[in-house]
Amino acid sequence: MVERKCAGCGVVKDRNELIKITNVQGELVVNPDSKKFGRSVYLCYNNACIENAFKKNKISRILKTSVPQDLKGKLINEF
Repeated sequence: MVERKCAGCGVVKDRNELIKITNVQGELVVNPDSKKFGRSVYLCYNNACIENAFKKNKISRILKTSVPQDLKGKLINEF
């Protein structure tokens, strides 16, 4: 069991219970299958964690790249 920390709430969970967003050569990929490698950030499957991570700009800092605002809407609608 591989555990990761949610960027929104800081709770440590199994990797399979979290949304994975990966920076693959400058492109952000929502990547639940873990087939692509690169700098990644993990979020819980709830809107509060997604909102918190975007509000505090945590995703951009962890991935060391700019994050488009439409990604937030995509994550909230999808999950």
